[in-house]
Amino acid sequence: MQKLTIKKGYRFRMAGAPADDLIVLPAPARVAVLPERVPHIKPRLLVKKGDQVQIGSPLFEDKRNPRFKFLSPGGGTIHDISFGPRRVIQAIVIDRKETPEPETRFQAVTENQLAQIERQELVDRILDGGMWWAFRELPFRDLPAPDGEPPFILISLNAKEPFQPSPAVYLKDQEQLLAYGLKALNVLAPGKVRVFADASESSVIEKAGQWLTHVVSGNYPCDDPATVLYRIKSDASQNRAWFVAGQDLLALAHLLREGRYPIRRVVAVAGSAAPDRRHCHIRLGAPLSQMVEDARLHGGERFVVGGLFRGYSSDSDGYVGFYETAVNVVPEGGEPEFLALFNPGVSRPSYSRTFLSRLNPKALVYNCNMHGDLRACIACMHCADVCPVDLLPQMIYKSILAEEVEEYLELGLLDCVECGLCSYVCPSKIELSRTFIATKAAYAKEQAVKPD
Repeated sequence: MQKLTIKKGYRFRMAGAPADDLIVLPAPARVAVLPERVPHIKPRLLVKKGDQVQIGSPLFEDKRNPRFKFLSPGGGTIHDISFGPRRVIQAIVIDRKETPEPETRFQAVTENQLAQIERQELVDRILDGGMWWAFRELPFRDLPAPDGEPPFILISLNAKEPFQPSPAVYLKDQEQLLAYGLKALNVLAPGKVRVFADASESSVIEKAGQWLTHVVSGNYPCDDPATVLYRIKSDASQNRAWFVAGQDLLALAHLLREGRYPIRRVVAVAGSAAPDRRHCHIRLGAPLSQMVEDARLHGGERFVVGGLFRGYSSDSDGYVGFYETAVNVVPEGGEPEFLALFNPGVSRPSYSRTFLSRLNPKALVYNCNMHGDLRACIACMHCADVCPVDLLPQMIYKSILAEEVEEYLELGLLDCVECGLCSYVCPSKIELSRTFIATKAAYAKEQAVKPD
């Protein structure tokens, strides 16, 4: 087991962490799949409103590769298909049929069969089971091509972005399933599977230590797969590593071992404005209203689904997508402050040393205020101070604005881990991270259409 220490990043003292209690919520009457929240894909609908579907029925496929299918987490009737601007498919909503809920079964793979199965056959079973979305490929975080063998498959058992589910909660009593999933990944990339966890997760290291290849120390985002890859890769040929989140690996193992499409996952409900901060065992695609009751909110809260830095805001009538494992309820803010100019800021979260909150050891309440407007870059270097992969974000940003493609590639744009810290610490309120993600996506699209 190798130790990695990431010196850059940022440690948050944020109020609203979830308790380690795990509450099992009943299956909701309605679930949904959100094609809009799967990055890079071009969805093609395979169902229409009013169709009958089963758990595991294909709902849509990726036009770029029709083998990438996305399946239904519920059995019943297609209640609605909502579209956004330019006919972007936002949500496919399913009215669940009460028991018995119809379900499609897949061919299971026993442990003995897994030891002898050919790589191509395993790939076909994962594709047929609609779980290829569990794999993503760096640096673009797109779905990888099934036929190529990756230089690494990286598995992060935890995520330090506030507030993601604790691995001690979602891995409880799942050690055998985790071991099975790792065996499956070793069929896809023999000897190239790397499993890591944060050094502070002592209980996870104790239980899963036999499978860990790395223990990572540091602040957010030290445990991001792109950060780890940046530290362990030996040359540029290893840039196209795949990664799988811990819970997605368990879901993949469930599909292969049981022959059933996985429909359960653990979601952390947190945030200083959340009425109940806890871990919930929910149905995939469950409505947010099932986890946070509207009646217990006071108004003026914002739902952030999937993480405070990488997630997206949603209304309370939204749903949880394939990748999201956290629902944060955060105060909108905006209340007037009396004599704000003279407030020493004992409770004001800030990366800057300007406020006395720097000396306050307590967890602080974060809200959605930006505390300022967009200004020109003042070259403070805060963004470079926190970048975990040693980039100069302000220089990359200026290269992007100047449309100097070769320059921003040379400065390492593709190494960006998309953690959002550069935007958070920027005193000029420049959306650096959002610009980098959009530029990387445009570059990936351009590379995809280039002839060989």
